Amino acid sequence: MSRRIIIVTAVHGPSAHFLTEAYKSLCEQVLPDGWEWHWVIQEDGRTDTVAPHVPEDERVTFRQGRPGGPGVARTIALAQADGEYVKVLDADDQLAPGALARDLAALEGDRSIGWATSRVLDFLPDGSTAGFPGDPDNGPVERGAVLDFWKANGFRAQVHPATLFVRRDLVLALGGWMALPASEDTGLLLALNAVSRGWFSAEVGLLYRKWEGQATGQASHIDPAEREARMAVVEARARALTSFGWRFPVSG
Repeated sequence: MSRRIIIVTAVHGPSAHFLTEAYKSLCEQVLPDGWEWHWVIQEDGRTDTVAPHVPEDERVTFRQGRPGGPGVARTIALAQADGEYVKVLDADDQLAPGALARDLAALEGDRSIGWATSRVLDFLPDGSTAGFPGDPDNGPVERGAVLDFWKANGFRAQVHPATLFVRRDLVLALGGWMALPASEDTGLLLALNAVSRGWFSAEVGLLYRKWEGQATGQASHIDPAEREARMAVVEARARALTSFGWRFPVSG
């Protein structure tokens, strides 16, 4: 019987036409023998605009629900997550070759690792890509390292939450993505790092599309008052988890 990686994608109407390219990048992934992927696409809302772009593939599940933002969509998609691992893939992004296999190898090879991330390239409208200086070294990310870096660098983490690969039970134990209008993925990343060691792959794992319709490019995303509140809650959650002393893996 095959073991599964669940790919979780939140989508809304404006980004639905990118699903074809995301699907192509997923089909090009090569997994070890005995492993398979299952793609759960969750529409943030109930419209007629997304379904036509969903691939006809028995490995793909499409669901709809009342709108609540990408964090809500991803979290409710966990109801369909019948595998050992969860991988995030936003509708407008693409996996780089080998990304799933590298993530899987990191977590299968070390039980103390709860989650993995990887190098990102911005995928620009003209088809070119751009990287970022200052990526961490390939290897483990110790508990608390992401919060410390994020706090010291203007609320920017050194690893990208859009590349997250995580043990299913661990993301469920933390309640999924945060109930925030944005930064919900950063909130989960910091919570994960508060309780578990992670892994960073220095090989490119994701092409992060830049386009005029993306949520992080909208003015509301950088509203100072809201951003301050989001960052405060994200930090408080991570620090509370740290103070409680709960750790993954649980011993005894």
